[in-house]
Amino acid sequence: MRFTLGLLLCATLLLTAGCGRGADAIEGARNQPNDFAGSKNPVDDFSSGSTGDSTNAGGLATNEVRVTMEVPDGVTGAGEPTRRNLRIVQPDRVSVYYTNPALQVLGKPAISTRTDSEGFTIIEFTEGLPLGPDVIIDAVYGNTRMRALAADADRDVKVNPFSEYLVRNTLSNYTAGEFQTILDCVADARGELCLNKYVWSTLADQVHDFEIDIPSGAGLQGALELLSARGDFARYVSAMAGYALLDASSSGKISASSADYNSVLLGVELGQTFLEPSLAGSGQWGVRTAQEEVLEDANGTGYVYPALTLSSFDAFNIRVTSLASDIPYDREALVHQKGNNFFERGSDNWERNTHSSSPGAATLLENTRLLAGRALFQSITGRGSSKIMGWARNPYYLDAFTSLPVDDTTGPDRVISGYFSAGKAIELKAEGDQLRRLGTLEDQYLSVLEINLLRREGFDAATLDGRNYNMLYLATRFSEGTTPLAIEAGLGQWQIGAGTVNQSQSFTTLQRDNSGAVAIDATGTRTEPWTLSSRTSRLSTGNRDIGRLNLDITTASGDLEQPDIGIGASTPDGTLMAFNLDDSPLGDGILVAAEQTTNNAPSAGQFRLQGVALGLAPDTSRLRHFDNALLTINSSTTATFSPVALTSSHSVSNETVTAPELQEDPDVVLSYTRTGDGRVRFSAGNLVLEGFHTGSQDQFYLRFRATEGNEEQAGLVIATRLP
Repeated sequence: MRFTLGLLLCATLLLTAGCGRGADAIEGARNQPNDFAGSKNPVDDFSSGSTGDSTNAGGLATNEVRVTMEVPDGVTGAGEPTRRNLRIVQPDRVSVYYTNPALQVLGKPAISTRTDSEGFTIIEFTEGLPLGPDVIIDAVYGNTRMRALAADADRDVKVNPFSEYLVRNTLSNYTAGEFQTILDCVADARGELCLNKYVWSTLADQVHDFEIDIPSGAGLQGALELLSARGDFARYVSAMAGYALLDASSSGKISASSADYNSVLLGVELGQTFLEPSLAGSGQWGVRTAQEEVLEDANGTGYVYPALTLSSFDAFNIRVTSLASDIPYDREALVHQKGNNFFERGSDNWERNTHSSSPGAATLLENTRLLAGRALFQSITGRGSSKIMGWARNPYYLDAFTSLPVDDTTGPDRVISGYFSAGKAIELKAEGDQLRRLGTLEDQYLSVLEINLLRREGFDAATLDGRNYNMLYLATRFSEGTTPLAIEAGLGQWQIGAGTVNQSQSFTTLQRDNSGAVAIDATGTRTEPWTLSSRTSRLSTGNRDIGRLNLDITTASGDLEQPDIGIGASTPDGTLMAFNLDDSPLGDGILVAAEQTTNNAPSAGQFRLQGVALGLAPDTSRLRHFDNALLTINSSTTATFSPVALTSSHSVSNETVTAPELQEDPDVVLSYTRTGDGRVRFSAGNLVLEGFHTGSQDQFYLRFRATEGNEEQAGLVIATRLP
């Protein structure tokens, strides 16, 4: 019964995830090929439209799971090689038992076992598949013992260092009372079905989507130490373990049955490239910006617009919020080689790619936070060419802000988030209808800002006329000239009238010249007017104005043209706009504008701080992603910043790039200045956060500026109110 309910819920999520999205996006996705390879070993296959972990679930009956044991190659040189430098082996012994936070053996569930034709152990749970963390599958190979949760969404229970890390570092951190709360949720002890029972099957499955290679020669302990040091992996597991403690009463739903959003996305990456032999090992900055995508096929032309969909429904008395996204993007990169040689790689070096999340359930907490473990689909570029590339992305924990809906029939007008997702570019080889993995071409460590603004048909850009806005932006410029890297972060005010944006901006430029030297200039200003216009979207239902906008220097661009500055969107009421800057005079990046307000800035409250800072020093580059840090407003004059960041660093002379490390620095007491019209400033020594708040007093958009030793930093962060 438990499995049947879970299966039906998952099926319902898949069916509803696309409902309400523009038919253009649905048709575009439908026309793209799927490559669901039949291979059981993920070292061999790579599929778009799926997450990174291959599933060996074929031939299983109801309530059965297959056990696949993977050990580091330091344990044995035998066994079938698989991805992440692990080897598939047949365990000497497999046992199944109930456990508690002390990881004790408490008895055995009702099971039967068999061995399939390939030697894998098949376990049938005769009373229904487990959903909670209290049932363990324990496998032994030689002197190596590892465990996994039996509650795995794809029923291919991989017992490996990733599953062992999950067992060791979640269950033992719960108190007895917390563990019982989780089991009560799984058992629906209060008589109300509890959605968060499905956290465990999601978590047990998603840890295997992480593209983290275990070092050659490492044993189990070395593998676990590596995973513990990977800040993104450890942070994700910890966040999901906390998420599991939310009970049924925490699970709200959006007011509308579905709500569609225009998405503006900025991804800033620091990584290492092995794509070109002459540059192999060099560090690489990258920037990703959301784009529209045109799809041509036998049925004609379709348009995919960057989009997020939220859907709500009741399934078996569970209040479910489901979300899915599809965001086409362009990517530009700057390779920084030892000796300070720079090589620009523009968007024409790669096909337009997609940042697309797997449909799944989320928890809407007190109508202001959207929480979920998110898996991203793999994608493939260069089909039919000599360089086919697969793009793999790691899961992340979503902690997004949602605005309060204006009524019971309208969804929140914005969904605002920042998150971190590492990944790889992998060389692929075509073999018949399948694609096989070869070597790693890039390691990528990506900080993302995502602003989703509610679509509404019939939006009129004249709504924005006669209004004043605060604005800020972050943009990068890459080149092979005298200044290969420039990072520009600006603040200013807009006055909009009849489609003309009169403005006053000040901006700071952080740059590295072609000798490797770092300089910063805070004296830039910009006052020339810009042009703002509606960008009509071509949907399957016809041409519609859905809140998308063009931002140009002088003459307004057409609906299918690339604007001078960028494409963006507005909330239906015009209080918030966001734009992707694309090949603009400012560079490639993101711009946010919020209507000025006479409401006082908040004088109390806690705010989730998310965002990115780029750091440059003479021989190093650093990416800092603020991963659900905390900004606490203490009074009208002081605040406290509690930094939590995932960081990666590039040593130019050593040609090394560090994997993401978790940094939790001491609290910083900030001076807090409110300068009117929604503008604010937080500062402490060389750290300055400056920007504005919204009229609703629940969001801050802030330019980040800091100096640490000989490193200069610039970035953009968003702080949104916590319940």
